[in-house]
Amino acid sequence: MMKLTGYVSEFEQFLSQYKEEHPDMEAEQRRGWKIWWDHRQDPDAAAREKRDSVRTRPYYYS
Repeated sequence: MMKLTGYVSEFEQFLSQYKEEHPDMEAEQRRGWKIWWDHRQDPDAAAREKRDSVRTRPYYYS
């Protein structure tokens, strides 16, 4: 781990300590990112979804 010099905020101290106590945290973050965000985009499906959607009225209750 990189040693910090100079001013270190309380948050940075907390984060550094947390990472030392939970070394698998970053790997779990990357795994979660791949599950929820890293997906192949299907342009046809996106166009179909946009075309088939119903426009939302500005005020639902009128």
